[in-house]
Amino acid sequence: MRAVTRTDVPVEIEGDGVELRMQNIGGDTDVAFVRLPKGVNMAPALKGEPDGLCQVPHWGYMFKGRLLMHTKEGDTSYEAGEAFYWAPGHVPEALEDCEYVDFSPRKEFEEVIGHIKANLG
Repeated sequence: MRAVTRTDVPVEIEGDGVELRMQNIGGDTDVAFVRLPKGVNMAPALKGEPDGLCQVPHWGYMFKGRLLMHTKEGDTSYEAGEAFYWAPGHVPEALEDCEYVDFSPRKEFEEVIGHIKANLG
């Protein structure tokens, strides 16, 4: 069994107020601690992914802020205090400064994070 805090987890993406910390938490699951400032839309970073959307499922909890999740089926908002499941095929946009934690399949998540880092580089 394993437990980590946000500060224990290494930074994978950082800049312009965006911070993503991620690490394997056990088995084939990664934990990610994410901060997105108001106005950040991840669509440009996901360019080149199928339909321009993240294809990884995420389960998590919003600690702070409001987020709009864009999908082919429409948009859904999430806010502080809500647990969530985001199915494959989404792109987040921060309506307010956001902080959340999510859990994702390791291999798939690490691939999409590599893609995002290449687009941001």
